[in-house]
Amino acid sequence: MLEAVAGAFPTVHQPDDVTAWLSEHGAQVSHVMTTGAVDAAMIAAMPNLRMIASYGVGYDHIDVAAAVAAGVVVTHTPDVLNAEVATTALMLSMACYRELLRDEAYVRNGRWASDGAAPLTRSLDRQVIGIVGLGRIGMEIVRKFAPFDPTILYHARNARDVDFEYCPDLVDMARRSDVLIVITPGGAGTRHLINAEVMAALGPTGTLINVARGTVVDEAAMIAALQSGALGWAGLDVFENEPEVPEALRALSNVVLLPHVGSATHETRAAMGQLVVDNLLSDAAGTGPVSAVPECADLAQV
Repeated sequence: MLEAVAGAFPTVHQPDDVTAWLSEHGAQVSHVMTTGAVDAAMIAAMPNLRMIASYGVGYDHIDVAAAVAAGVVVTHTPDVLNAEVATTALMLSMACYRELLRDEAYVRNGRWASDGAAPLTRSLDRQVIGIVGLGRIGMEIVRKFAPFDPTILYHARNARDVDFEYCPDLVDMARRSDVLIVITPGGAGTRHLINAEVMAALGPTGTLINVARGTVVDEAAMIAALQSGALGWAGLDVFENEPEVPEALRALSNVVLLPHVGSATHETRAAMGQLVVDNLLSDAAGTGPVSAVPECADLAQV
């Protein structure tokens, strides 16, 4: 990515201490390429900033309101990771339903030979799948699950023109679902959207899958529900305080844990990187961004 932008941006800085560096050199910066947080103070320290190009589809780590107020366009990498994240949601669901970790350990530890056949598991076929957030990735999740002949329900801010049932009441949808898949954006508006009441409605035979942001799920409530059996299983790619994962959660046998790798394949990460580069190069050429976030639609017009 750095090599690809070198021609258009001959001076590229990679400071270790960003805050200290910006206090002295912030006025030099016209574009930011980032995988991390960019807050209002950082934006204010860069008076000549034109674009923040974020490597990822989620952008809750960037103060978009401050960027818009300063006339700075924020871009992200939508669409190119939809299929990979949907595959991760399917993988976590299958791992929970078929007790992949338990049965793999059963063979590895020699228990198949010593104890005989492993306990039975559950079938993912013909389950009721409730999707929280039916955006582009949500629709790809529906496509990935299609061979399993599911019933699809969804909860979102507004109903969409799709063939699946819209559920305005999240608790009611959780009560009717076998699997609840969370793929709604993070941020203050969705913090702890999946709370104790939602998880109790999903119930002791329910499975919670989170491939969105850790903050969308009340992690303490989820741990308590999994410990007590009020919630059956969880497959998690994201956590509230990454990379820290509570020991109580790591100790549970009814969870599958991944280190935020929903899009982490060579192919998908390369495509994401290329989209970041395309946004930067397009803006440097005077043709504007390729994939501005919705809040920056007006600023993105050339």
